[in-house]
Amino acid sequence: MSTPESIGADTVENAIATPDKEQPYATLGLKSDEYAAIREILGRRPTSGELAMYSVMWSEHCSYKSSKKYLRQFGQKVSPEMTKNLMVGMGENAGVVDIGEGWAVTFKVESHNHPSYVEPFQGAATGVGGIVRDIISMGARPVAVMDQLRFGAPDDADTARVVHGVTSGISFYGNCLGLPNIGGETYFDPVYQGNPLVNALSVGVLRHEDLHLANATGVGNKVVLFGARTGGDGIGGASILASDSFDDGGPTKRPAVQVGDPFAEKVLIECCLEMFRDELVEGIQDLGAAGISCATSELAANGDGGMFIELDGVLLRDPTLTAEEILMSESQERMMAVVAPEKLDAFLAVAAKWDVETSVLGEVTDTGRLVINWHGHEIVNVDPSTVAVDGPVYDRPVAYPTWIDSLQADTASALERSSDPAVLREQTLALLGSANLADKSWITDQYDYYVLGNTALSFPDDAGMIRVDEESGLGFSIATDANGRYCQLDPRAGAQLALAEAYRNVAVSGSIPAAVTDCLNFGSPENPEVMWQFSEAIEGLSDACLELGIPVTGGNVSFYNQTGDTPIFPTPVVGVLGVIDDVAKRVPSGWQDEGDNIYLLGTTRTELSGSAWAGTVHGHLGGRPPKVDLQRERDLAALLHAGSQQSLLASAHDLSDGGLAQALAESVLRFGVGARVWLGEIMERDGVDAASALFSESTGRVLVSVPREDDVKFRGLCEGRGYPVLRIGVTDGTGESAALEVQDYFTASVAELRETHETPLRSRFA
Repeated sequence: MSTPESIGADTVENAIATPDKEQPYATLGLKSDEYAAIREILGRRPTSGELAMYSVMWSEHCSYKSSKKYLRQFGQKVSPEMTKNLMVGMGENAGVVDIGEGWAVTFKVESHNHPSYVEPFQGAATGVGGIVRDIISMGARPVAVMDQLRFGAPDDADTARVVHGVTSGISFYGNCLGLPNIGGETYFDPVYQGNPLVNALSVGVLRHEDLHLANATGVGNKVVLFGARTGGDGIGGASILASDSFDDGGPTKRPAVQVGDPFAEKVLIECCLEMFRDELVEGIQDLGAAGISCATSELAANGDGGMFIELDGVLLRDPTLTAEEILMSESQERMMAVVAPEKLDAFLAVAAKWDVETSVLGEVTDTGRLVINWHGHEIVNVDPSTVAVDGPVYDRPVAYPTWIDSLQADTASALERSSDPAVLREQTLALLGSANLADKSWITDQYDYYVLGNTALSFPDDAGMIRVDEESGLGFSIATDANGRYCQLDPRAGAQLALAEAYRNVAVSGSIPAAVTDCLNFGSPENPEVMWQFSEAIEGLSDACLELGIPVTGGNVSFYNQTGDTPIFPTPVVGVLGVIDDVAKRVPSGWQDEGDNIYLLGTTRTELSGSAWAGTVHGHLGGRPPKVDLQRERDLAALLHAGSQQSLLASAHDLSDGGLAQALAESVLRFGVGARVWLGEIMERDGVDAASALFSESTGRVLVSVPREDDVKFRGLCEGRGYPVLRIGVTDGTGESAALEVQDYFTASVAELRETHETPLRSRFA
């Protein structure tokens, strides 16, 4: 008779026979009450394989056990208008939006924060690979990626380690896949020193009829694992690395970081698309966090409810792996498919054509159980829903932060606002050359923007844009935004401001905002003050989506982003997808011709708390962030779309970090065309001083340039829609004579602006 020792695994039979055996549940990240719940569900102690499965699937990273009760708001606060073009919403691998003409777009953003601190290159690379596989699993061809990065202080020695590793990992994986990187963010702040944020977004396109969902239906259908072989990398990545905070000792847990091979993934993409085209799969699931544990339990739970697997059929890179390690491994470039028996030979032939290895592991059953055997012995027998769906749901304690009242009371009103022209010039250049507002091309030039030939907009424009259909010009744009400083001051308002900025950035490109994905980065959920921040951010974001009329299609929650007891600033990254009928009508973010009139849309208030000016010039963080008027944002987006459709706008640039001063400088630098600008009318109309006119971060504002021949039409468009508009300048000068002249205050040549803007990051990291 075989024993657990002879087959190298703990069997169900042995679990029944040894109910009091001690098990290392705490080492796997499970709490004592969670372990007790697993025993109650099973009616016995779990086998070591079952314990491994529950530990990864009940982890914070996979189960959303601390965030579920809040995330439900995204599904509750909706209207028929919001969801009319939503083909797939939350709960699947990625959301899918109908963009017209039989085309759909699927997109999602996820975090790979902790792995990217431990092993920056592989952590970031596999973050790209994992989000791309989510897109493949929906039946779509991936067409672009983006990344949202937050690093520690730029002058800290360890920041260079992380920056170089992360950016090279992103560029390596994305470039090898042949996917354009069309946008994102890079911010620096000491609060992220021991816990950088690496969020990755991918987007794909598909015809409506090509949509696939991840479920295991059809009793007798085969379960096939295909792609790369399974190795020892990434074991415990979901349960240990991504669901716990770092201690003060720095990067550890290196074996839990996955290792990626983008060339294997490129082949896997083409292989999957051919299988979809030939209708060879009934369901498909990528193997990311939790690996085989996730793929088998989620496919079974979402299908007919049963599955039988022979685990020793898994092809291995490391033959010494135990059954438990195979179940937990997060080796990359793997997919699991459900295939009808009569299509199996054709499926295997396509895989062989692409030189993709396959192993038929089992089949779909109607037992309602996920049964996994190892060398002929049962090591897992569970209800898959208890693993993948009905995990623990926590109602964590929530406490109003003891420090926030004093922080909000410390407003920027006490900071000196000079009207001295020399000071304003110095402060404008200080902002332009600060780490967070300086040119990021040292990073973005490592990425391929234009591969595949469909990129219409990319860095440094406010949104990335991709053409979907060559004949009609149909396309989409995406922008992502977050402001941790705002969210530290007021997480509800900060989340809404992130949404409003991304919404506005899509609108200035000429697109109509259509849908949202988010990546919610917070500290430990075991800290009641962090849970208050999280609850406020979710309520604010869900309310704002309802008011703007755009649905959340999915995303990610990343908790435990802290070092020791110090959490990061709450950083909800919000991505907005927009649709444009013809990418030929896109609007760039800088002016290209002399003689155009420059207009400021919106009104300016003295809103400097939490601003880049307060932080960069004065080293100050306090007060409340700017107020956002969501109806005004909708009106502005409609105005911008109408202007782009009538070809009235030569350029459009959102005003956000750094205010008008930063927007003017970036618009000048975009194509090297200067401008003469006057502040007097802004100051008189809006009742603000020169510093506020230049540096305030009031929302609902966009800088546009309009050809003189379209001036009357443009003014009429704004007046007809009742949106505040003010002519504040004219584009003027090219070449060596080009400059930004703020009349009565200062002049800075394009050459000086460029040197100030481009030098900081290159001098620190290049």
